[in-house]
Amino acid sequence: MAGHSKWAQIKRKKAVVDAKRGQVFTKIIKEITVAARLGGGDEDANPRLRQAVLSAKAANMPADNVKRAVQKGTGELPGISYKEALFEGYGPGGVAIMVEVTTDNRKRTVAELRHLITKHGGNLGETGCVAWMFNKKGLITVEKNGVNDESLLDSILTGGGDDFSDEDDVYVVESVPDQMISVREQLEADGFSVILSEIMLTPQNSVSVEGETAKRVIQLLEALDDHDDVQKVSANFDFDDAEIEEVS
Repeated sequence: MAGHSKWAQIKRKKAVVDAKRGQVFTKIIKEITVAARLGGGDEDANPRLRQAVLSAKAANMPADNVKRAVQKGTGELPGISYKEALFEGYGPGGVAIMVEVTTDNRKRTVAELRHLITKHGGNLGETGCVAWMFNKKGLITVEKNGVNDESLLDSILTGGGDDFSDEDDVYVVESVPDQMISVREQLEADGFSVILSEIMLTPQNSVSVEGETAKRVIQLLEALDDHDDVQKVSANFDFDDAEIEEVS
C-alpha cells in the first residue's frame, strides 16, 4: 500500500499517545464535541461520532467524559464553540505538511502555528498549496500476532476495504473513509485485534530526507502535534527506517 505516512509510523514506534494521555483526552473530547454538534448525539446515525467514541475507548477515556462531551456538542450542556480548520505549509527539505485543527480562536491558532512552523525551518502556505498531494483514507491498525495474511485480506474485502500493508509489528488496513467503520467491524467480527482506526490525510508521493533535515522535520511535526488545537498532522516525507532511531 503506497502513501501511508512515515510520521504515523514514527508516532506509533515512539508511543507518543501513551506518553501524553491527558493531551490525547483533550483532543478526543474536542472531536466528540464537534462530531455531536454537526451530526447529533446518536452514534448509530453519526459515523464520525462513533469513530470518535471508539478512539476514546481505545485511549481508556472514562465514559462520563465521553457523555459530557457529547452533551456539550448537542447543546444539552454548556460548552465552548469549536471550529475546524485545515492549514497547509512546507517543512525543512520541502516536505509538504497538512495540519488539521479544532479551535475556539482561529486568529490565535494561526499565529501560533505560523510561529512554530517558522521556528523549525518551514513556512505556513496558502490554501491549496499542498492539499493536492494528499488523499483522505481510512486506516485501521491491526495486531500482527498469529494473523494469516490471506484471511486478513478476505476479511478486509468482505468489509469493503481495499488493501493492507505490513509495517513491522502491525498491519495497516486501508479503506475509503466512508467504509472504515464497516471494515473495522468486519475485522473484529472475524477475530482480528484492532488497535486503532482513524481517517487520515495520506501523501500520494514522498520527499526523501536524511540526516539533520530528517531530524528537523520530525521535531517540527512533534511540535505541531503537541499543540492543543492540532488534531492531526500529515506530511509527505520518507527516509530509511534505519535512521528512525538516529533522528528520534
